Amino acid sequence: LSTESASAASLVALSRISFLLHLCVTPQLSINAFDYNCHVDLIKLLKQEGELFRLRKARQKMSELFPLTEEIWLDWLKDEIRLTEEEPNREKVYELFERAVKDYICPDIWLEYAQYSIGGMGSPGGIDRVRSIFERAVTAVGLHMTKGQMVWEAYREFENAILSTTQLERIHTLFRRQLAIPLMDMEGTYAEYEEWSEHGVPETVVHQYKKAVQQMEKCKPFEEALMVAETPKLAEYQAYIDFELKEGDPARIQITFERALSENCLVPDMWAKYTTYLDRQLKFKDLVLSTHERAVRNCPWTMGLWKSYLLALERHGADHQTVSDVFEKALNAGFIQATDYVEIWQAYLDYLRRRVDFKSSKELEELRAAFSRSLDYMKHDVEERFGESGDPSCIIMQIWARIEALHCKNMQKARELWDSIMTKGNAKYANMWLEYYNLERSYGDSIHCRKALHRAVQCTSDYPEHVCEVLLSFERVEGSLEDWDFAVQKTETRLNRINEQRAKAAEKEANLARQEDERAEQRRKAKVEKKAQKKVQKGTRAGEKRKAEQDDYQDEWNEDAGPKRHRGNADQPTDEYMETETGLFGKATPPGYKPAPPATKKAPQGAAASAPSAHRQNEDNPELRNDNSSVFVSNLAYTLEEPEAKLRTLFETCGPIKQIRPIFTGKGSFRGYGYIQFESPVSVPEALKLDRRDVEGRPVFVSPCVDKNKNPDFKVFKYNTMMEKHKIFISGLPFSCTKEQLAEISKNHGTVKEVRLVTYRSGKPKGLAYVEFADETQASQAVLKMDGIEVEGNKISVAISNPPRRNTIDKPGSSRPTGDAMPRQVYGARGKGRTQLSMLPRSLHRQSVPAGKVENGSAADGEPASAAGNAAGEPKQLSNSDFAKMLLNM
Repeated sequence: LSTESASAASLVALSRISFLLHLCVTPQLSINAFDYNCHVDLIKLLKQEGELFRLRKARQKMSELFPLTEEIWLDWLKDEIRLTEEEPNREKVYELFERAVKDYICPDIWLEYAQYSIGGMGSPGGIDRVRSIFERAVTAVGLHMTKGQMVWEAYREFENAILSTTQLERIHTLFRRQLAIPLMDMEGTYAEYEEWSEHGVPETVVHQYKKAVQQMEKCKPFEEALMVAETPKLAEYQAYIDFELKEGDPARIQITFERALSENCLVPDMWAKYTTYLDRQLKFKDLVLSTHERAVRNCPWTMGLWKSYLLALERHGADHQTVSDVFEKALNAGFIQATDYVEIWQAYLDYLRRRVDFKSSKELEELRAAFSRSLDYMKHDVEERFGESGDPSCIIMQIWARIEALHCKNMQKARELWDSIMTKGNAKYANMWLEYYNLERSYGDSIHCRKALHRAVQCTSDYPEHVCEVLLSFERVEGSLEDWDFAVQKTETRLNRINEQRAKAAEKEANLARQEDERAEQRRKAKVEKKAQKKVQKGTRAGEKRKAEQDDYQDEWNEDAGPKRHRGNADQPTDEYMETETGLFGKATPPGYKPAPPATKKAPQGAAASAPSAHRQNEDNPELRNDNSSVFVSNLAYTLEEPEAKLRTLFETCGPIKQIRPIFTGKGSFRGYGYIQFESPVSVPEALKLDRRDVEGRPVFVSPCVDKNKNPDFKVFKYNTMMEKHKIFISGLPFSCTKEQLAEISKNHGTVKEVRLVTYRSGKPKGLAYVEFADETQASQAVLKMDGIEVEGNKISVAISNPPRRNTIDKPGSSRPTGDAMPRQVYGARGKGRTQLSMLPRSLHRQSVPAGKVENGSAADGEPASAAGNAAGEPKQLSNSDFAKMLLNM
């Protein structure tokens, strides 16, 4: 009893949940009847509740607004078949099947249709009806490379079931027709025909079969690509369609388009390509118009498909009421841009103009009423929805004015329209006035031409010189002396006023630019001063530390009368490197002298922690660091324990490793980078693929080893600075979003080639990402569908990738300010080390003289005088005056 009570309670709870969901879905549909997902949710709820009457009504309503998918149609058909088992009701199911096969070309629906019709063979004309449905099925989907064979086999089984002496030829004909078509696994059909036929396979059938096999071999790579590709397989279908278009078989082109659209029904470009092909090649009225209708039902937001539909209706002689009804549906489709409504109105007005007999008043009045309605629609509906008219240049009114002037000879109405155009903010544009002037010149009179040009001179602000020139040219041809003098006076006055306004604007702009330059100069000086202050502070601290080290060393020298051998200190020479205590000087080694170890001596591989000087040796050795078999690894955590073992685990899959060299400080702390040397250069590309691989929460940077002294322009981390139309940029992502989650969201809109999450150097996400698709069309669709959606409660923004340009001031050939730049001294690959001591007496240290300044005749023109030496490191020759000055200062 307790189990039964629990089950009943569960059913009641589930029923309440379904009822509440139903209450939420139904109001949403009353607000927006074109919400596709709400229709699907409502059908699922009603099916769960078992309300068959309301379920049928919901499906009927959805089918009136949208083409239903193959799954929805099959569910609906199976439900209706179970409910209508009585003979009189079979006709309703037949009507439902006829509606289903018009939405998409689906082999499964055709097969279900044919099998259902077999159940009615016993009725009068039943066999003929079944045969007719099978014939339509093989015509529609018989060329389907992967599923067409099922329809052919079902057709043959039907004929076998009613086999008689007169039916043998029909089965022979079916075999011959099927073997002439390239289908997958057609070898089995050929073997079955050989076994079934008593007299063998005729030569003509063998010839057609071999030809079909050759065609199948051409199509097989495309079919295999479709089998392994992920939905929606848009790129693979595009390649398949292009191939069939080159082959030129209309039937195969049609079935390939239909297959592609069954999986990409929401791609407007695919529908546009298909309808364009039908309009230009297969000009069959029923096929063309039905395809256009399916296109606008699948993608109602695409204005171009509605425009093509209207043209196709007119091209095939559809009645006026049908064209008007389609146009009204287009207005209610919900376009995404205000300009789309202008274009669809233009297409409909062009249609109305072409059907007008200007000698009759009925069609003309209808055309004028349509023009008037279009202007009201733009003013009220479009502007309220988008906040803009969509027709700022008043193209529709201009067309109306030309029709009134050319066909109706009604210049008064044309002038009224142009007055309205100018009052909508177009009076300041010269091209608008010249368009009106040309209309008056062609169909008006000289009085109104002169009036239009005078108003143009007074109102134009973009190109006043041009309209002034047109006015003077007009008066030269048709004006009197008084007209000429008045025109000259008016144009001069207007141009003088314009020049004054331009001069004031230029002066104001120059002042703003000067103020901006001054602020930029102040910011630059402040930055330079701040940098110099930091440098002085850093130099002071470094000098104090170096002096303390020298004092400690001098104390040790004085105490022991000789240098100590610090085997544990990396900065002191060891017994291994000291031949004698007298050193190379022939006497005791002076304080501060630190001989470098020989290049041939190398620290053992496992001495990373005990001898960090060996790692500094590896770091400074270009022969080891710039090897073609090595890579540079950076952005590792400073606290990484056993970095050598970590790096070996990460890179051992790339190939045999010769040596791993993590770099340590003088105190033995890990610097966060190192070098991996492989035994073969072949392993380097594999290692570079591990770039940005996560190691203990940080992305590791892997780059090739390049000597930047020889290749100063080499950049390891490069990114594109041009617009990438096949890639989208996503911002606003939650920090918990992973690459797998983002790929799962994006794959519904196309083939995802790569997903890259943008992180800080520490590995923490920034909430940004780049997703690369197979082509530009998929990326555009992803922007439309993904922009504004919520991911884990965050509303994301999606746009086409357009990275900002990197600052080019450091690039070769770029301009760099050189006025205050000081010459850099060359101290080698790593610059001047902190432990390097100058052997020049302090009295000889002199400050650099600014370029171009000559002191005591010792500095050449345009070169800085420096006692420290020139760029090559050689001491500069001093004059007698320089030596005299030094002696006086001692």
